[in-house]
Amino acid sequence: MEKPIQEERKAFLTGNEVVAWAALVAGAEFMYGYPITPQNEIMHYWTRLAPRYKRGFLQTEDELSAGFTTIGGVMGGKKAFTATAGPGNTLMQEPLSMAEMMRLPVVVVVQQRGGPSTATVIYSQQEVTLTTMGGNGEGLRIVYSTSSHQELFDYTIKAFNTAWRYRFPTFVLGDGYQAKMREPLTLYDPEARGVAMVGTEPFVGKEGVPGIERPPAQHRNTFSLEEELYEKVKTDAGDYEKIAPSVAEYSSKYTEDADLVILSHGVVFRAVAEAVGSLREHGFKVGFFRPVTLRPMPVGPAREMAQKAKKILIAESALGQLARLFKEAAFGAQAEIHTLFKPGMGITAEEVEEKARELLQ
Repeated sequence: MEKPIQEERKAFLTGNEVVAWAALVAGAEFMYGYPITPQNEIMHYWTRLAPRYKRGFLQTEDELSAGFTTIGGVMGGKKAFTATAGPGNTLMQEPLSMAEMMRLPVVVVVQQRGGPSTATVIYSQQEVTLTTMGGNGEGLRIVYSTSSHQELFDYTIKAFNTAWRYRFPTFVLGDGYQAKMREPLTLYDPEARGVAMVGTEPFVGKEGVPGIERPPAQHRNTFSLEEELYEKVKTDAGDYEKIAPSVAEYSSKYTEDADLVILSHGVVFRAVAEAVGSLREHGFKVGFFRPVTLRPMPVGPAREMAQKAKKILIAESALGQLARLFKEAAFGAQAEIHTLFKPGMGITAEEVEEKARELLQ
């Protein structure tokens, strides 16, 4: 099969186009989806690329169907994915809970929009709680939060490997700003950079007679006895806890001597990084801490940072969804916690710097 990208090259694309290219070079074979802004162009661009490289696409009647058909593709051994946002993310929690229970390597790209409900089609960071802990399970899922188009590309590729290696639903959490704006990045073939793509295998329809030529497959989503469910959840949770330290990612800078550490994720981190750079130039001891994985959170590094910092400022375009995750991770730390919450609105570097200066007076 022809490789979509032969040599590394610069590109100037929207975030949604980036996701489609990333899924393509990661070896995704099928996308199932239903239109919702601001992720529509992932579908549109995928349907332009798919025939050229013998990949497939199915538009379903709604997001519930998109989630369940993605599960079907994965169970058939296909490297399948879907994408959604806002109310579509809400609807998908039923099939995604099923994927969590059945340990299926489903990959989902979420381009967050304002909420609750239909709200706006523009941007927010208000799908953090839904994506990390949605459904009626225990949040046994992996969530990468991207801040740039290069990261959208890198982590979409990585999401397929993470999902198929550990068999937990894996999400790439972007937003409406990233989805629509254009930005330069480098497109590449992961294998040319030494990134081996994890292979797939069917969950059902394997060769051989079950129970005779191979062990029978049993993929359960329903349990009649409390004890059965308890053992299943405890086993899966144990597996998740074992992999969490190696899966969790974060970035930080200037936290060792900081009077104030600014915590953020996703696209808001861009404003925070700029503000921190400006504040350091003016002699303020300010650092940043950014969780790249929101689930699992980088608990050890977050707790260590919170124990050293005098003050922490949490900046997010939501009403404390990141803050709740961080406070649980850093429970017991003595640092003062302050907030800059703007649900459904962008946060500028100037706003972050102004708030930081106010806290440092």
